[in-house]
Amino acid sequence: MIVDIKKMISKKEEELVKRLAVLKQKNKIPKIVFIVANEDEASKSYIRSKIKICDKLGIKQEEIYFTHTCSEEEVVECIKKLNQDKAVTGILVQLPIYHHLNVNTIVNSIKPSKDVDGFHTFNVGSLYSGCQNIIPCTPKGIMSILDELGIELSGKYVVVIGRSNIVGKPIAQLLLQKDSTVTICHSKTRNLKEYTKEADILIVAAGISNLVTKDMIKKDSVIIDVGINRVKDKIVGDVATIEVAKKAKYVTPVPGGVGPMTIISLIENLVEMVENSK
Repeated sequence: MIVDIKKMISKKEEELVKRLAVLKQKNKIPKIVFIVANEDEASKSYIRSKIKICDKLGIKQEEIYFTHTCSEEEVVECIKKLNQDKAVTGILVQLPIYHHLNVNTIVNSIKPSKDVDGFHTFNVGSLYSGCQNIIPCTPKGIMSILDELGIELSGKYVVVIGRSNIVGKPIAQLLLQKDSTVTICHSKTRNLKEYTKEADILIVAAGISNLVTKDMIKKDSVIIDVGINRVKDKIVGDVATIEVAKKAKYVTPVPGGVGPMTIISLIENLVEMVENSK
């Protein structure tokens, strides 16, 4: 069965509208600033999607663009000013950034309490220690999907394909905190199929189109496809969705799956920041 993510998004939007109404009564208006230091077309598309939901929910937003001639110092100085701006709730650096800029330096210049993506070293450390405050958006979105589907995580065997700091590692930590047994596979994993066929839940974030096929999964398993790949002008995931859906209990679609849930999770983080602010 292919999961209806749109229904989940609508439910979360309704909840956010109520939370934002409460904040408005307290004169607390969320504002997010997007830092864009790249010329990547996919990034621009992501930004447009984020702006669209901000506009829909009445959330203030601002975009700051840097050209390829920018220096690391310029970007950091801009972020420092935003850190001091009380009107700014959250700051997001849209990845990837220009190659001459250091990702860690840029991201760690964001004040942890304004790091809406949860990528600052402090927030990453909090996640791994089990006392997380801000959860990275894609892993948070995945956990929301599993929750909305009513999937019991305790004792389940979960296989994660992908070991990135953005998806693979943090989602593994979140699942461990829910008492799942987790295996992380990656490009150097031998006999990948041996792991995937045993998984009750399979999370695929490898960036390889149609990597997971019907013969690689367990019957009635739950498949979360995080992949975004462009094939012949079409966006496809890492999972052969149509054939896998015939065997799996649930499989998320691409496009229209984890991506939109990631964006709504970003807004949830932003709203939570305002709710927790003094």
